[in-house]
Amino acid sequence: MKIKTNISNIKTSATLAINELSNKLEKEGKVIYKFGLGQSPFPVPEIIVEELKKNSHQKDYLNVSGLEKLREVIAIYHAKKNKYNYKKENIIIGPGSKELIYQLQLVLDSDLILPSPSWVSYEPQAKILNKKIHWINCSDKNNWHLNPEDLNKKCKQIQKVNKLLILNSPNNPSGTTHNNLKEFAKVVIDNNIIVISDEIYAELDFTGEYNSLTHFCPENTIVSSGLSKWCGAGGWRIGYLVFPENLNYIKNAIRNIASETYTSVSAPIQHAAIKAFTEDHSMYLKNSRLILKKISEYIYKELLSVGIKSQKTQGGFYLICDFTKKIKKTNIIVDSKSLCNKILNDTGFAMLPGSDFGLNNKQLLSRIAFVDFDGKKALNLFFKNKNTDLKKICPKIIKGINKLKDWVIKN
Repeated sequence: MKIKTNISNIKTSATLAINELSNKLEKEGKVIYKFGLGQSPFPVPEIIVEELKKNSHQKDYLNVSGLEKLREVIAIYHAKKNKYNYKKENIIIGPGSKELIYQLQLVLDSDLILPSPSWVSYEPQAKILNKKIHWINCSDKNNWHLNPEDLNKKCKQIQKVNKLLILNSPNNPSGTTHNNLKEFAKVVIDNNIIVISDEIYAELDFTGEYNSLTHFCPENTIVSSGLSKWCGAGGWRIGYLVFPENLNYIKNAIRNIASETYTSVSAPIQHAAIKAFTEDHSMYLKNSRLILKKISEYIYKELLSVGIKSQKTQGGFYLICDFTKKIKKTNIIVDSKSLCNKILNDTGFAMLPGSDFGLNNKQLLSRIAFVDFDGKKALNLFFKNKNTDLKKICPKIIKGINKLKDWVIKN
């Protein structure tokens, strides 16, 4: 029996593949600098961990939409952050925001609009579903984000189709934020676009502000988020979608699909997650942001010193690196994939090619995730002294960046 063509062409997610390869190479005795997988280095806040322990006995199936109390506190949290009156009935809990974004794509009869670059899983999910994809190119000139004019132009070209757009800010892979959401919202409304606003990194905006498209067009916007990035709980696999009242019919469709697929998210984790939205984590978040900002500024400065261009990170833990003007193409380095392979083989520095995020493979672009450090130790050091030397906070990142710089200089 054959595998469906659209499925057989799907490969292991690039971020997970680079992590597995990095771990394999380490087991073989090689020193690897892990700048591939974007996993939060910080520990889950202790009060949430303790709550998980207390609720380890919870064994019953929960409501398909999620634990009622958890949905209540998420609704209150996002009503404040997103400036819209959400209710518990507008929330659905799932096993990670990735799965819920897939479910959303599944139930909507629409084409998908994606900015280039975009997170690695948006496109493959659409391909699994045989959904037509419309790419819109972005560049460092517009902060690696869509500008309203380009979106409007694309919409005029596909007027007769239902349109779904995924917006991610702060952005993975660029670490930059969307600066013109008000103008963007007008285009969204005028063209009747439904937007998935992937706000998984919103609490890691270096300004400390929570910026969202919902502040300007909440009725067109479905918020996607979870605990993996700001709370360090990626392996817990809990995410959620937040719907405006007028789009609740979409939530209900997803709920029906969920009831026939994953049933509900782990009961102990849902009970523990309540503490993520009812306790004060402001100091944890503030120090996390300060540490990430300090590391990002160091990397930006160091790479620029050897001719590697990038946009300064504004949130999260990513950076797009442009090697185009520094590294010449050869019979070995012909594109972004071969560039990253060459650097990994020569130095142990693991990162992802820009092509994995929808960027032109011929451009020598890569994405780095600066998370290869002990987040618990870093928070403790930073709590005592915010001027702590980065060599103490993230020694492996320092070594990795120096390895990359040396390679660039020699090549």
